Amino acid sequence: MANSFEEVISQIKDRLDIVDVVSQYVVLKKSGANYWGICPFHNDKKPSMSVSPSRGIFKCFSCGAGGDALSFLVKIQNREYKDVILELAEKYGIELPTKYHASADTKNQKKDMIKACRKAAMFYHSQLRSADDANKAMTALRKRDVTDEVIDKFTLGWAPNKYDTLYKELKKEFKDDILEKAGLILKSNQGGWIDRFRNRIIIPIQNENGEYVAFGARAVDEGQNPKYLNSSDSLIYNKSKLLFGLCTAQESIKANDGVVIMEGYFDVISAQAHGVENAVASCGTALTAEHVKLLSRYTKSRRIFLSFDTDNAGVNATKKGSAVIKETLATLGDVKQFDESHISTASDNKYACEIRVVSPPQGKDPDEFIRTMGGEMFKEYINNAPLLIDFLLNNILKDKNSAKTPQEKAELVERSIEILKDVNNKIIQSEYVKMVSGVLNIDENAMLKELTKRERLGDNEVKISYKQKVVTNSSQFEVKAQKNLLSVFLASDNTLSYQKLNELLPENIIQDEKLIIVKNTIDKLACTINNVKELTKNLYTEFIEDDNLTQILTDIVELSEAFNGLEPDEFERAVKENVVRLKRCYQEKEAEKLRQQYQQVNDDEIEALKIQMQLRDKIKLRTGDK
Repeated sequence: MANSFEEVISQIKDRLDIVDVVSQYVVLKKSGANYWGICPFHNDKKPSMSVSPSRGIFKCFSCGAGGDALSFLVKIQNREYKDVILELAEKYGIELPTKYHASADTKNQKKDMIKACRKAAMFYHSQLRSADDANKAMTALRKRDVTDEVIDKFTLGWAPNKYDTLYKELKKEFKDDILEKAGLILKSNQGGWIDRFRNRIIIPIQNENGEYVAFGARAVDEGQNPKYLNSSDSLIYNKSKLLFGLCTAQESIKANDGVVIMEGYFDVISAQAHGVENAVASCGTALTAEHVKLLSRYTKSRRIFLSFDTDNAGVNATKKGSAVIKETLATLGDVKQFDESHISTASDNKYACEIRVVSPPQGKDPDEFIRTMGGEMFKEYINNAPLLIDFLLNNILKDKNSAKTPQEKAELVERSIEILKDVNNKIIQSEYVKMVSGVLNIDENAMLKELTKRERLGDNEVKISYKQKVVTNSSQFEVKAQKNLLSVFLASDNTLSYQKLNELLPENIIQDEKLIIVKNTIDKLACTINNVKELTKNLYTEFIEDDNLTQILTDIVELSEAFNGLEPDEFERAVKENVVRLKRCYQEKEAEKLRQQYQQVNDDEIEALKIQMQLRDKIKLRTGDK
């Protein structure tokens, strides 16, 4: 058991990796020693948030947000820091001091819901082999070539066609409100409780950590609607942030550096059962930005294969899904637009992502194709999957024979141009134009002119570019200079002692109210801490309840980089130069104040003379500093 709440926080911070934490919410791209991404705390257009693994901090150079891994979680989740800490302590198995134990409702509700879902999954799984009416479920599964091994791997189950079979089993261990919140039971019209899922094949849904959090339920009887009944979102389940099969697919996604996204539960089940182990699917919802961010953590090159049904609905899902992927990852670079094995730089990581479309023969969804043709044949389609641009163009050009009139051809050209205008390489773009115009039997130059006109219009659109904020007045300079001086205490390469650093800073050189708090806290912690890493960690803990101080501290940590790599004499000289500049700034500010006072007291000669002498002394001091 930790002896104090501060010790709990320290143990949690030791387990948090800033890159891992931030990448759960933000798509990051490595650049030099740091990672960059879109800041989630303002309407960011370009990556302006830096994540430093060496210093364990994040900082947005646009809105100013910053902090360590724990403060990022507190801010992004918009929760009380104590609630976040309690949750993390439970996750990492850190026992809290007795007085900080959370109430049963706060601490155990999610835990009980997950436990109830696990019990439900095991119960349904056993019912598939023991219930009186489970034969029709087993028959349906066998028709899909689902073996006992697959049944066990995915914990497939059966919900009997009875009103309260599950409820009777679980009420012995769980309270009604836990079962209701977990989405396992419903209030009946008569006021009692009934099972949510009945007369359905049960497909348990696990999060990426393997915890059972929800269920998909497949109808088996003809005319039974809806075809799929899915758990609603809850405290432990958010369908927009969870992908079915990721728990069992994540290692394969890493190994293959790519992921296959499918539409349905059984598409994934068939795929993984037949060796396509990097397959996942969304849970009854369209692909979301959160799904894309989640997957980008597992595939370094962000290679994404879309494998939806081949009907019109599947094609539309492919278009929408690819749009979400591009929009989510657009700030990191371009989508790979063409294969270029002949170019020596082809292996360079210069793309945000690579989107390909797996499209087996018309009329077969992935599940049906894999069961019919086998997993190895499906892998062949994956290996030869066209890039998104080729799939989209081929999908347009398949209608060439039905385009008889100039207007109909012009519509196909318009749809093609919408895709080709985003191709950056002009040689490749012109080759695509030649190909499309040849297929449609239209004038190549006319199409190229239309494409050029469209691009020119696009170039005239207003583009907002990010620029760092510049210090524009003396007040801002003063604050920046004071932060510079405080940053010497957090410079990781500094060889000067805390006492020596303190001697270099004159009394009252720090005058900003917030920075005085920071300096006083450094003084307090320096009595017991003698290394920069621990000092920085403890400062963030001290300021965890004050977002403004956390941001200020991050600015100071960022500025400390400038002092790294200096020899002791260079370090000392740099500090002294900062002190001199800041003192001049203060003197000029005081002189300006005296000038204003002098103008206001001209009628009082004695008072004016006093102020004039003070002003002269200030000017002399400033001159002497030069």
